[in-house]
Amino acid sequence: MQMTLETLGQLERRLHVAVPIEQIEGEVQKRLARLAKTVKVAGFRPGKVPLKMVAQQYGPQVRSDVITDTVQTSLNDAIRAQNLRVAGYPRIEPKQAAADDQFEFSAVFEVYPEITLGELSGVKITRPVAEVAAVDVEHTLDILRKQNVRFDPVQRPAQKDDRAMVDFSGKIDGVEFAGGQAKDFAIVLGGGRMLPAFDAALTGMAAGEAKNFTLVFPADYHGAEVAGKTAEFALTVNSVAAPSLPEVDAEFARKFGIGSGSVDELRTEITANLTLELKRKIEGALKQQVMQALRSSSQLGVPKSLVELEAENLWRRTAEEMKQRGARESDLPTSYDIFRPQAEERVALGLILNEIVRVNQLHPKPEQIRALVAEAAQSYEQPDAVIRWHYEKPERLNDFETAAVEHNVIEWALGRAQVEDQATTFSALMEPESASPGAIETAETTQTTQTTHEKAEP
Repeated sequence: MQMTLETLGQLERRLHVAVPIEQIEGEVQKRLARLAKTVKVAGFRPGKVPLKMVAQQYGPQVRSDVITDTVQTSLNDAIRAQNLRVAGYPRIEPKQAAADDQFEFSAVFEVYPEITLGELSGVKITRPVAEVAAVDVEHTLDILRKQNVRFDPVQRPAQKDDRAMVDFSGKIDGVEFAGGQAKDFAIVLGGGRMLPAFDAALTGMAAGEAKNFTLVFPADYHGAEVAGKTAEFALTVNSVAAPSLPEVDAEFARKFGIGSGSVDELRTEITANLTLELKRKIEGALKQQVMQALRSSSQLGVPKSLVELEAENLWRRTAEEMKQRGARESDLPTSYDIFRPQAEERVALGLILNEIVRVNQLHPKPEQIRALVAEAAQSYEQPDAVIRWHYEKPERLNDFETAAVEHNVIEWALGRAQVEDQATTFSALMEPESASPGAIETAETTQTTQTTHEKAEP
């Protein structure tokens, strides 16, 4: 076998390979001979079919298989001989042989880049420092109470936190628009589900009352077809119900898995869960800063082939997740072009992390992985069974191995960067940003209103 390597760019290479024809012909004859021993042809006993007849019937397919295998095998041998680290999948190009006794082809591919890791001694990283306080536990209890709220019918006008069942119909320029109509639709006043003007119109209305009102959709409204437009709504209130929060008692504790009904035990369980959430939040904040520092300080070329593969994977995962959430086919991303910038960053960081792990021997240890599995299993009723399940198949540990690698890299980076502790609180770290006016909740939306309000919900 002969080979020559051509450099096409920073990472792109073309490998020319030539294989003697006699090598291919010899393998074809071997396979035909083996096939002749088992092939069944009418009029001949097994193993007695003439080789010439076998060659006439099966020769083209056997030759095609041999050429495919020869290309793969010889390419692998050539790559090893040239000590190349191929990124992605080679593109095979047929080539006119220079001599009749040679079979030639070329493979175009990218190689993994040389990576220059940056110096972290000048990098400043802020580490949040916080603890779970009693007020955080009580706040969580309040959230759990609100999640288990009961609504009781009342004979009075609707006010903040009440739930009203309503019918409404909206028109723009006298024409109904998609998503602007609903029957027996549940609205919690002040819940942030509806635009403020809608809540304002509903406040003070009692069961059986109806009114018309005008609503101007914000210019940046998520429904582009109604954004910035003025709609006229007809609103009818069917019923009004006031919220009734459950007491924090034994019954409440049992609802959340505390068999003894002890409220103190429930608080202890909440504290443990919040402590784990806080730990993960702090780790996430550190990870984000470390990854940014590693990416900005390291120098490398990013293989386009790996970016294409990652962009396609992101596209497929996003489309699948959107389908599972009920998105229509027309709403799915049509190509993976929009994912290329994200894919490039993910590929670059992956290469940087791999290089750091390789150079500094930061491979995860078995006890690290088991500790992460055990930590994740604590949120289940039978942690030991969950741990056993993960260890039944090696692929179930992949995410934990990745997490362990990231942990090792982050600890390695923190040991070299300038880390400054910054005191904060649990709530400051954990509370999500407030929803903007008109944010849509879907938890209470019935199947009827889901299909009616896919495009524009006021």
